[in-house]
Amino acid sequence: EHFANRTPCLIGMEACSGAQHWARELTKLGHQVRLLPARFVKAFNIGNKNDAADARAIWLAVQQPGPVVAVKTEAQQAVLALHRMRQQLVKFRTMQSNGLRGLLTEYGEVMGKSRAALDKAFPEVLARLSERLPAMLIESLREQYARLGQIDEQITQIERRLQQWLREDAAVQAIAQIPGVGLLTATAAVASMGEARAFRSGREFAAWAGLVPRQTGSGGKVQLHGISKRGDTYLRTLLIHGARSVLQHAKDPGPWVQQL
Repeated sequence: EHFANRTPCLIGMEACSGAQHWARELTKLGHQVRLLPARFVKAFNIGNKNDAADARAIWLAVQQPGPVVAVKTEAQQAVLALHRMRQQLVKFRTMQSNGLRGLLTEYGEVMGKSRAALDKAFPEVLARLSERLPAMLIESLREQYARLGQIDEQITQIERRLQQWLREDAAVQAIAQIPGVGLLTATAAVASMGEARAFRSGREFAAWAGLVPRQTGSGGKVQLHGISKRGDTYLRTLLIHGARSVLQHAKDPGPWVQQL
């Protein structure tokens, strides 16, 4: 009600939980919304941290030229939600595999680290252990192993839904043509960047994703270090793995890559 009765103005918000929803709602009322990264706002927070100090920091930060977080549509946020759920399921699957491997090691059964090694050895290991361990433990181990298959199916279902979005979205299809960019990278990139025209160049997008070198310098001498690792960790990880895959399969990677 407060913002609906105000003349359209510039509204600055820190990009935190719920900020995307309120940015969309305020934009519908005719306001201009700037979402600011928490890292950028923190530089303007002077003294103790409280609501008044945070509001003052946002007020100062929104007046300065600096990075902004793209306001995403609900469809783009839905895709990112699928990516987060898939990432969590992959994490659960890894934990489950490592947990089973660790439990069986306590009984002298050592298996390889890969999932393929676990799938190959588990039935035979369980058959040997069933001869000397309580049935209640054997049944529990069998249930835990079956849960890996359930997680696999859930991950596959999410990937099918992402594949459907790829077939329907022209921007995702265009990015997917780039070597090393597959289903996950293309959908995550389009959903994360919001409006692509917000970036003035490809280098600005690389800086937003944290792929440009970190700089330190004094007295006119600038030193370049490794990538800055700022921005979206998940998207940056997908891009780096995609680039590594392209280089591994390249027939002639070139002297620059060989030097690296």
